[in-house]
Amino acid sequence: MTRYFRGLFLALLLVAAAPAWAQRPDSTHTSPDRLLFYTFANDAFFRTDYYFTQGMTLALVLPALRHSPANFLLRPVPLGSTLHHGIRLHYDGFTPLRIQDDFIRVGDRPYASYWYASFFRVASQPSRRYRLTSGLNLGFMGPAAGAKGFQTTLHEWLDSPTPRGWDYQIRNDLVLGYEARLETQLLAVGRGAELIGDVNASLSTLYTYAGAGARLRAGLLQPYVSNLGVSRQPDQRRVQLYAEGQLEGRIIGFNATLQGGLLRSDNPYTLPASAVRRAVAKGTGTVGLGYAGLRLTASAVWISPEFSGARSHQWVQLGLGVAF
Repeated sequence: MTRYFRGLFLALLLVAAAPAWAQRPDSTHTSPDRLLFYTFANDAFFRTDYYFTQGMTLALVLPALRHSPANFLLRPVPLGSTLHHGIRLHYDGFTPLRIQDDFIRVGDRPYASYWYASFFRVASQPSRRYRLTSGLNLGFMGPAAGAKGFQTTLHEWLDSPTPRGWDYQIRNDLVLGYEARLETQLLAVGRGAELIGDVNASLSTLYTYAGAGARLRAGLLQPYVSNLGVSRQPDQRRVQLYAEGQLEGRIIGFNATLQGGLLRSDNPYTLPASAVRRAVAKGTGTVGLGYAGLRLTASAVWISPEFSGARSHQWVQLGLGVAF
């Protein structure tokens, strides 16, 4: 495990130090796009209520965020890039298989939840067909995230079983980390289909992993690296209607939602490191509809078992993007 962390850390340092990716103040420009994104995910659409059970994100992209102090830590910046600067709030909640049990289900997934803010920068190079996204994450996990009240209230509204095990959730702890994703267009067939490949990594008190994946898109679409999915710029396609399939694999170094945070050792229940599956696959199918500065998406997500004795799991995510 120590070798994994050391290797991942060195890899990130090498990328950041590469001369060809050094930042020059006059070599990049900030996009004028002003964007708002929201997603809501829940597994109830598949009539399940366990593991990853609900999540939300809210992201804001503004040119003024180029002045954020976090940008000094978001390296590298490819020469000649178009930059988008943003902040994303991220909430997720996790439960074991049976939420009706008011005791610890040994061998099952612990209750866990978190809130964190991601200060991110997207550096796109449409002419070279690649994009680098980097983010600095800061927040917390544990009861302070409010998952007990959120899920209990939601289940009352839906007349669903009351979750009874949140008092045994992983305790309050720090979320702090850095993540990066490099994406590039591998193949394009006119403007109707394209294949995107990516490599990604996270070094964090929440998740530490390295991964790679591919994304196949087809339909009436704007090239993936030309914008963030929605834009009011005159050179962008006005109408979008497309389908997308994505497959990703990750090598897991650390997962705090299973193992507990790094600063606390008094959690009521966590899984040992030996129970964490070190290789995890994830597949996503998406349909998207866009018009002018508005985009709607619906995705079905599948993930392979994340710990010994676990099941695979699936959920639905709905998304809204607005350019204003």
